[in-house]
Amino acid sequence: MDVAQVEGLFTRSDGSFAFARWGRPICPVVFGVNDATLGVVKSAIETTCELAGHEMGEMDAELGSNLMMFFFNDWAELLDVPGMDRLVPDLKPLVARLEGIEANQYRFFRFDDHGAIKACFVFLRMDKHLHDVPAQTLALSQIVQSMVLWSDNAFQDRSPLMVAEETTILRPDIAQLLRAAYDPVLPPAAQDASHAFRLAARIGVMQ
Repeated sequence: MDVAQVEGLFTRSDGSFAFARWGRPICPVVFGVNDATLGVVKSAIETTCELAGHEMGEMDAELGSNLMMFFFNDWAELLDVPGMDRLVPDLKPLVARLEGIEANQYRFFRFDDHGAIKACFVFLRMDKHLHDVPAQTLALSQIVQSMVLWSDNAFQDRSPLMVAEETTILRPDIAQLLRAAYDPVLPPAAQDASHAFRLAARIGVMQ
């Protein structure tokens, strides 16, 4: 992956560059799934964290759980979840907008004083399309997209996943980029496109 490709993955549709990774251990909780699917989701989190060299935890000192994943059938269900309006700002107009565009997923991040990710909320409306996606593929895709602050255009044309020997895995270039993103020599957040050069250099060193 060259510098231009790296930069493109963190350049938003408005032309701004924004990179952030988690600055604390990921402490997940999953709502709305059965035990079998819960195991698949947690396994995807563990595998991705291990690949990136990042920690998982049981409890975040500030938030308790800081990666919250919600699986449901209708966006309106979020309005009935106690305390959800405190977690997600402007919840009612957001739900109305997501219903209007018939969205089936949404991610919302919170950041600490250094710009690093301190919380991520993943919302999945299980429409026919998502129901048809294998649990392992859906879980891995969502976790990868929650590990760093990607561009809003990052994976519109090409998935971060691939199939190898009938198993869904991360594309090797995305796996290398995640490892580079979590290299402790790099800052946890950046708003300057020059950070793409540093990420690409770390990928080169790791190879």
